[in-house]
Amino acid sequence: MRRPIALGLSVNYAGMMCLAIAVNLLPVFLATLGHDLGGAAGLTHEQLGRIVAITFAGLVAGIVITGPLADRWGPKRFAVAGNILIAAGLAWLGLAPGYLSVCAAAFTMGVGAGILDMVLSPIVCALQPERRTSAMNWLHSFYCTGAAATVLLGALTLRMGLGWRALALWLTLMPAGVAVAFFCLRLPPLMAEGGTRMRTRTRELMRQPAFRVALAAIFLGGATEAGLAQWLPAYAEQTLKFSPWTAGMSLLFFSLAMAAGRIAAGMAGPRLNPIRLLLLCCWCSVALFLLGCFAPSPAVALAACMAVGVTGSCLWPSTLGITGDRFPHGGATMFALLAAFGNLGAVFMPWIVGLAADLTSMRWGLSTATLCPLLMIILLRRMRRA
Repeated sequence: MRRPIALGLSVNYAGMMCLAIAVNLLPVFLATLGHDLGGAAGLTHEQLGRIVAITFAGLVAGIVITGPLADRWGPKRFAVAGNILIAAGLAWLGLAPGYLSVCAAAFTMGVGAGILDMVLSPIVCALQPERRTSAMNWLHSFYCTGAAATVLLGALTLRMGLGWRALALWLTLMPAGVAVAFFCLRLPPLMAEGGTRMRTRTRELMRQPAFRVALAAIFLGGATEAGLAQWLPAYAEQTLKFSPWTAGMSLLFFSLAMAAGRIAAGMAGPRLNPIRLLLLCCWCSVALFLLGCFAPSPAVALAACMAVGVTGSCLWPSTLGITGDRFPHGGATMFALLAAFGNLGAVFMPWIVGLAADLTSMRWGLSTATLCPLLMIILLRRMRRA
């Protein structure tokens, strides 16, 4: 029994890495895209932020459209489809002639990533129902691993002058291979054993005050993570005046820090109170955001931004695990709602940062993301009382 579970977990971990490719490839090249697609004047911060927002809009669309169907039809076809869409989006990106085509490719990758984001968490919870919070942190640590690998490849591509189109085309091989692996895999049902199917599960869940608080918390967790991660290379290069290579490496180390934080949370398991851990991480994130935006030393500012990877690492997966423990019969519908709200935060925050940066400066634009962990602290205190 352990061998099929280990194989299933491995394929899901690979799927999470494909999701990371879809989300993190374009941020590495935001500054380059601004020059390549915007002519002499370049693209504005708002236009670059719009690319990121479109990716996450595709994520939400993929989650909302397919989430309720996974309980009914099973997870395999959605896991396969998600990887195929990511591969198609990468191929489209590699062949894109202009800005609108890049936006369309970003949306396609986002839809595929949204399908995977919807289905991978409930699959892993079904494989490990006795340790959901720990399992979620382990699963999402592979998102960080995939993000780090994507960033490293992107930075090397910039360093070698090979271009973002060639990298996108080469990366299509991974999601295509993972799609084949999912097709050959036997997956468990997504409902917890002994659970009954809710005829109106969404309505039932939304009636629960604790679930509504969880939705708002994961929205802010997604906004905290994406508000910084999606802009970090551009901020390091354009505001802190580091080289493109160093700017790309900053996102790599941010992703590695997130992986380390999630692995640590996964290893700690039930020994740590998850809400107390989240509160500590939110307070540390607030302090590091302010230091990263306003420290007089560029090196200190960049180090603080990268350290947010550790403090913000468990906000999303631990919220998933806490909610999964509280509502064990929620099925894919519950995880779809959580993923949709988390990615809605990731839709709005990078765009808001870019819009605020156009009106003020990149420092002040990035500082607007500090509101997210501050508001999440209020919600976590409500979750603790519920």
